[in-house]
Amino acid sequence: MKIYFLLFTMLVFCSGFFPTASNLTGPAKSHAADPSNWPQFRGAAGRGFLDGDGDLLPKRWSASENVAWKTDIPGRGWSSPIVWGDFVFLTSVINGGESEEPKKGLYFGGDRTKPSGNVHQWKIFCLDANTGDIRWQRQVHEGLPTTSIHLKSSYASETPVTDGQRVYCFFGNVGIFCFDFDGQEIWNYAIAPHKTRSGWGTAASPVLHRDRLYIVNDNDEDSFLLGIDTATGKEVLRVARDEKSNWATPYVWVHNDRTEIVTAGTGKVRSYGLDGTLLWWLEGMSSITIATPFSSTHNGLASPDELLYLSSGYVLDSLKPLYAIRPGAAGDISLMPGKSSNDFIAWSQPKAAPYNPTSLLYRDVLYVLYDQGIVSGYHPLTGIKLFGPQRLPNGRAMTSSPWAYGGNVFCLNEDGVTSVLEAADHFQVLHTNTLADDDMCMATPAISKDRLLIRTAVRLYCIQNQERP
Repeated sequence: MKIYFLLFTMLVFCSGFFPTASNLTGPAKSHAADPSNWPQFRGAAGRGFLDGDGDLLPKRWSASENVAWKTDIPGRGWSSPIVWGDFVFLTSVINGGESEEPKKGLYFGGDRTKPSGNVHQWKIFCLDANTGDIRWQRQVHEGLPTTSIHLKSSYASETPVTDGQRVYCFFGNVGIFCFDFDGQEIWNYAIAPHKTRSGWGTAASPVLHRDRLYIVNDNDEDSFLLGIDTATGKEVLRVARDEKSNWATPYVWVHNDRTEIVTAGTGKVRSYGLDGTLLWWLEGMSSITIATPFSSTHNGLASPDELLYLSSGYVLDSLKPLYAIRPGAAGDISLMPGKSSNDFIAWSQPKAAPYNPTSLLYRDVLYVLYDQGIVSGYHPLTGIKLFGPQRLPNGRAMTSSPWAYGGNVFCLNEDGVTSVLEAADHFQVLHTNTLADDDMCMATPAISKDRLLIRTAVRLYCIQNQERP
């Protein structure tokens, strides 16, 4: 059977080190301690929620209601926007000829095994968070694509990441490009193109830790983990990986024992030390891995209940495992047949994982959003199901990962409809918010201060409560 659909949306997800103001200058120094910065996919800790001032954020919107501004973005890109202070960054690739339009929903027949014959332009955009005006845009590459992509993917599916001094943009089969906040290029690093499964393209985003940028490039020819010096763009680490194509962003897991680079893969989940040493591995994923790992605590804050969450849920597989991993693992921690836990796997659910979206841990519930518009909730420490599966209103294709703030969980489908759920150990939809008909949505939104940024196929929305005292 020919494997279908979207695959790459993919947004994906990053996580990493949050610098301190004493080490930074310029925009970074004034905003490094601001928890409303959203410097990577799913925020500073890669966890997808904002607490505290979340009550100031909008809970109702439409294509016109509570819209502070909206800016058309040329080209196509499913990378998420990121925010630092008043700076918004995102990437896009413009087809100089005629593009085949992506289709909403899940479907067969999206494989496109030949690259486009049109000249494309790879671009980085910087917008003003207050007005939506484009501060600057930079073209980093122009030419014919060297590889194909799935119909629903883009050549700009990797989410950028910033440390407040520089923004790092990765275009999978082109390269890494580093700019300062004024739009001056600091360095670039070329990435050789490689074939991916069925010509679907790339999607895994870069992650930051201290002075290194980490990238996982899993493909069908030469997979590797790459470490780049953030100041110079020089390669400081390269580890060969015995993996084929995957689309999962790595996760830098900082806990009491050590710092690890966790990479989710179809063959194995592997965790590496910062020097590239293999620490532990886990077999038993589905045949396609997209969702990023994430942990239950923020960058090493001590907690006796800290767990790492892994998932791999290709929709045509019977095995769709969701794992909760304890810190301190070593060697092979794969489950024995018939077992659901061991010394380092706190619990697992063999058929619970989503396909495209990364799950969300918020207020003691692990929310799992499935591509078909279905939600389940699990207890994060035990894996016991709290509710679900429950279908969302207008439930259909879900590619964006869920997010949360102010006691609510938000689930955005490809039609631009967001279901707003009560954050609780039961299922309750409070209402839905709908954008315009042409607003196909596959990127995961960003949160900044009292603003929600939603990227669609044609524009970027800034959603903000317009009736304020």
